[in-house]
Amino acid sequence: MTRPPMDCVELVELVTAYLDGALDDPTRARFEDHLETCDGCETYLRQFRVTVATLGKIPDEELDPAFRDRLLTAFRNWQ
Repeated sequence: MTRPPMDCVELVELVTAYLDGALDDPTRARFEDHLETCDGCETYLRQFRVTVATLGKIPDEELDPAFRDRLLTAFRNWQ
């Protein structure tokens, strides 16, 4: 059975799993097929990678605990 092409909403929901290498092969292929045809999602993925890389450079001891908690809450609740 062939699955339908991925849409933008599904791609956004799967972006962290994609970056973590956690998608199964068919889902990853659908994700990458969508990127080939959608400039908006390609831009979104690029921006997401920059955000992750930038936040990853901040040492834990330099990150205000209250700000860290707000970030974690925002990412946890983001859809």
